[in-house]
Amino acid sequence: MFPRPRALSLIALLALSGCDDETPRVKPKDHAEGLYVKGTAEYLQGHFDAALASFEAMKQIAPDDPRLPAARGEVYLSMGRLTDAAAEFEAALKLEPKRSTNWSRLGFIQTQLGQVVEAQSSLRKALSLFPKDFNALESLGDLDLKKGDHDAAVLHFTLASNAAPSPEQKSALIMRALDVLSSKQRYPELLAAAQKAVDDGIHTADVLATLGDALVRSGNLTEAANAYRDAASRSPRDPTLWELVGEIQMKLDKPGDAISAYKESLRVKDRAIVHVALARIYLGMKDASAAKEELSAALESVSGQDIRELRELASLLATMDRKPDALRILANLSAEQDHAKDTELHVATAQLARELKDTGILQAACARATAADATLKKCP
Repeated sequence: MFPRPRALSLIALLALSGCDDETPRVKPKDHAEGLYVKGTAEYLQGHFDAALASFEAMKQIAPDDPRLPAARGEVYLSMGRLTDAAAEFEAALKLEPKRSTNWSRLGFIQTQLGQVVEAQSSLRKALSLFPKDFNALESLGDLDLKKGDHDAAVLHFTLASNAAPSPEQKSALIMRALDVLSSKQRYPELLAAAQKAVDDGIHTADVLATLGDALVRSGNLTEAANAYRDAASRSPRDPTLWELVGEIQMKLDKPGDAISAYKESLRVKDRAIVHVALARIYLGMKDASAAKEELSAALESVSGQDIRELRELASLLATMDRKPDALRILANLSAEQDHAKDTELHVATAQLARELKDTGILQAACARATAADATLKKCP
């Protein structure tokens, strides 16, 4: 928004303006510059009203300074006062018609106001002056989405990512392109775009995880595991990425690697779902003692809020000869209103209830299953 100012010297000069006549007078130009610095600082600190007051004071000294309307426009934009912001940037363009940022900002605001034709014109002018204006390119992508032109949106978001100056901005913008492809289930293109982003040096967790998802869909599990592992190394607080690595290693019949990945997930966060997965591995390895330890750890760490976690835990309890405990979990889930339409849950509850000869839970679960799916012919 603003050029880096000579803040200390100018603010010091501002302070001199209140001294007695023996103190050297501050030149109006320096006084105005000091107010610009002050307003900039206030804006960056989120003190928007104060910033506007400083810019207004500056206007009294230097009314023709071309930076003023753009500066006020930025403040109004941050305040959500879009109409006022648009008026300021229109005024800025009268003073600096070849400043691409003014056109880009105006185009962005017009996009938010639904002024599609005007926004396209402003953004095109911004790009004619500065073809690598990534903000203008992103705004064009937004307009493309409003029109339903997904190919153009992907192109503009990709171009914006290429032009963006920081790795974080590049990642956020390419993710917008990838999200469009994913939402339209254009998975081969998604895989190619995600792979190119990684090859081009965008190695954020989001992009790597998206690449992992695309590789899983394509059946390339080994490379998917590598992508998730790289994503996990860049997102050390996300336990699910290591969990995905573990799941893939199990599909690849590599239980040792799966155990290592699941333990990495647990180092990030202790979760019942991961202990359940480890217990199943140990059961497959005929290590009953280790499986029991993981079951105990799962019961201690269960949150009670995640239905997938609870259903997996119930399944493990049933496998390890604790079917009454499993039925209690399933019966409680089945009775919750949030799961009223979950036919599969109700039928599973009824099946276990029948096995344990609990007619009350059996009848209640079957009634819920029938209510959820009128085409259901048999329960359980």
